[in-house]
Amino acid sequence: MPRQLEVWLQGEHTGTLMQIDGRLGFVYAPAWLARTAAAVPLAVPLSQSLPLRAEPFDDRATRPFFAGLLPEGEKRRLVAQALQASRQNDFALLDGIGGECAGAVTLLEPGQTPAAPIGAGSVAAVRWLAEPDLIQLLDDLPQRPMLAGQEGLRLSLAGAQDKLPVVVEPGQGDGAPRIGLPLFGAPSTHIMKPAIAGVDGSVVNEAFCMALAAALNLPAAPVQIRRVADRSVLLVQRYDRTPGAGDQPPTRLHQEDFCQALGVPPEHKYQNEGGPALAQAFALLRQATRPSAPHILRLLDAVVFNALIGNHDAHGKNFSLLYSAADAVVLAPLYDALCTAVYPKLSEKMAMKIGGKYRFTELMARHWEQFARDAGLSPAQLRRRVQHIAGRLPDLARQTQVRLESEGHGHPILPAITALIGQRCALTIKRLSAINAGTGGEPA
Repeated sequence: MPRQLEVWLQGEHTGTLMQIDGRLGFVYAPAWLARTAAAVPLAVPLSQSLPLRAEPFDDRATRPFFAGLLPEGEKRRLVAQALQASRQNDFALLDGIGGECAGAVTLLEPGQTPAAPIGAGSVAAVRWLAEPDLIQLLDDLPQRPMLAGQEGLRLSLAGAQDKLPVVVEPGQGDGAPRIGLPLFGAPSTHIMKPAIAGVDGSVVNEAFCMALAAALNLPAAPVQIRRVADRSVLLVQRYDRTPGAGDQPPTRLHQEDFCQALGVPPEHKYQNEGGPALAQAFALLRQATRPSAPHILRLLDAVVFNALIGNHDAHGKNFSLLYSAADAVVLAPLYDALCTAVYPKLSEKMAMKIGGKYRFTELMARHWEQFARDAGLSPAQLRRRVQHIAGRLPDLARQTQVRLESEGHGHPILPAITALIGQRCALTIKRLSAINAGTGGEPA
């Protein structure tokens, strides 16, 4: 007898996830497929890689999307340990923590509904945390990712670092925001990210990079730094949640990352492991969005920005499609932007090649032009855009550094990142300018 979990999308029953002889399968619910243009929500696919159809999907088609909802690497192992499940058992992990996931997906046992999951009763939907509770949570999180196994909590986020979905209420006056845990499948509003072990200043680094993206007018998830006793955490506002009116809870918006949309398992997220290349990312946007031109340009800006700030970890799971309330598909705001190049011990290789090159220092004008052709863009248009961004970033970086320091978030990593950005931008402008002078952008 197959094990089953019911799949709900924005509170509507969408289909069934099955485990048969250790392998996954998914089938859309007939009632979901039968929806007409008058229904709200319409019958939309769960993923670009799982198009609407009556026939079931096999493990090869099913697993990339559903495994892509789960933590990765060591965090996945620890979640499995807390749930007393095998780390390879995607179904058991989703059964344990698949209540509040990225996007609008909720997985529940048969007979449960998002409106009244078993066990909720009259318990409040949020467990608010005093500072001692927050300190204990931060101490526990490295060994119990997602707080897996705690009663009332079924929280999941992809990725290999510590993070947790939380509910944040603004503080009164100059007070700190109130942080709580969403219970029994209630939607969260933010993602809380503690410092990354062994990566000095990771919280202020990401806050700086995200603020710099916003200063460049790139759509980016809003962030804020919150002090908890002697440590800092980053609070990232979820772009896949919209605030509820009055006392109503937030509304989930569906999203999927590029690996899920392209049917790539999360363990292959890096291009050199078989993950998406930039050409596939741009082709996906052309296929999924209408009109696609604005989203193509936004993705171009994000790729250029990540290269110039030294974010070498911009892989296929760090770009997403967002399914808006009007059922339009758009490129999600920028997230997880971190200058990794400032840390000598981290990889010099970018997650995706630009013009056939993994290393930024090897990028010449001809590689940017090859990237333009691979992405279906005009080489001249791309060159102008890269030069424009590289011309603006150094000043914006200095301004962003000054602002963070004035807000009490100074750290030695900030001037190092600002200097690195200045060097990368100057090198890029020099190499791209050389082609305008007829030298081809090659070093002397």
